[in-house]
Amino acid sequence: MGRHGWNSGARRWRLTALLGVGVAALALVVTLLNTLPGGGASTAGTTRDGDKVHGTPVTPPPTPRPEVGWGFTHTQYSADQGSDTATRRVEGLLEKQSVPQIQHIMGWGAGNPEPSKGRYDFSEMDRRIDFMRKSGGTPVVTLCCSPDWMKGGKAGANNTNWSQAALETAPDRAHYADFAALAATVAKRYPDVRHFIVWNEFKGFWNDGKARWDYEGYTELYNLVYKALKKVNKDILVGGPYLVMDSVDPRQTENASTTLKGTWGTMDQRVLDAFDYWNKNKAGADFVVVDGSSYTKDDDLLPNEFAATDKFTAVSRWVREQTHGLPLWWAEYYVEPADGNDERTGWSEAHRVAVQAAGLIAMARGGATSGFYWNPEKEKGTDCAGCLWTPTDRAGGGAALPMLDLVSRFSRAFAPGTTYATVSVAPDDVPNVRVLATDKAVLVVNTQNRSISAQVDGKRFDMSAYEVKWLTR
Repeated sequence: MGRHGWNSGARRWRLTALLGVGVAALALVVTLLNTLPGGGASTAGTTRDGDKVHGTPVTPPPTPRPEVGWGFTHTQYSADQGSDTATRRVEGLLEKQSVPQIQHIMGWGAGNPEPSKGRYDFSEMDRRIDFMRKSGGTPVVTLCCSPDWMKGGKAGANNTNWSQAALETAPDRAHYADFAALAATVAKRYPDVRHFIVWNEFKGFWNDGKARWDYEGYTELYNLVYKALKKVNKDILVGGPYLVMDSVDPRQTENASTTLKGTWGTMDQRVLDAFDYWNKNKAGADFVVVDGSSYTKDDDLLPNEFAATDKFTAVSRWVREQTHGLPLWWAEYYVEPADGNDERTGWSEAHRVAVQAAGLIAMARGGATSGFYWNPEKEKGTDCAGCLWTPTDRAGGGAALPMLDLVSRFSRAFAPGTTYATVSVAPDDVPNVRVLATDKAVLVVNTQNRSISAQVDGKRFDMSAYEVKWLTR
């Protein structure tokens, strides 16, 4: 299985494991309260008066577009919980930015949505969806992961296994239809959510015997979910396959692509084969979703951390070509390798933001219209490398951090439908900067760990080490 099996989309699998024991008994009570005869979705404790769902005003969305822009994914800790002052502060920040937000249905801050067949517990999911509504932006739901009873485990709220291996197990084939039914239930419960991603990183879909992805199994599940969602509402937009676009050292030959490669490395052919099968056998797709890092499976940034982001451009162009121009989303993207504890704290924040900016530029150059930053908040404290805001566990929390400024400004300046413009860069400055421009704005990134003087768009200016600068035109 690829290195990203849990180290990427599931890199926060422990989110619920940490809470599982304490929440288990309460979850059982909530589950019983939220069970309706006939297995229907519960509305216990919620308001469904005209334009309200779960107590939050809901405006019926217009006909949805498959491009939603640049945003972030909620993980275990987010601003739906904590000090009221801090959570309201984040709500206010996000209301001004209006960036899209993703939430999974199980894990990453959400409990088991169906502990037993036909018995639902959406309490944590409701809280996250309500936060997304209050804070603005397009809500997106990732349909992962699956309840234990769909994958050989025990039913019941007290029996949910939150271990890494359990969370990442795919549903048994005999329960694909049950998972599709759960997806439909989720869509009915949140009628204002119109964008759904099917599964996460092919978790559990690795064929050990054939040493390749079980793309037949994933595609079968995807097609059932796609059809179930379209039956709920034909305007619902569905995307996949959410594959991790792994690459290897360009000197490696085993499983290496002969066609998709660059100085950043060579694509793993098994990933391309899986994508090709899904693309040719899917029931349909309104947008296409991928995931990946600029570094190789061995954590090598080739030839350096900024040039390695060219992988995002190459992969984006390849995917767009294969899908005949379907809107492209990067559900996750990583530019900084993790340490043994799956933490990314080795770079200064200025360095991190600069390379992240280069990664966003690279995705946009490849034709991507949407990308989602992973992990907006830590559990507590003030040291929050790479977070979007400070932890909301205290009244002084919820303060904006540099990554939020980058993501939100990029989302505003380069929204879906943007027409990009050519911008001049002095020849001597080309190796030192990354640039993206429209007729109104120019984003300039200093790729050097030193101060430079650069001439961009006919203007000469100084930039500090790893500075990210915005110009108006």
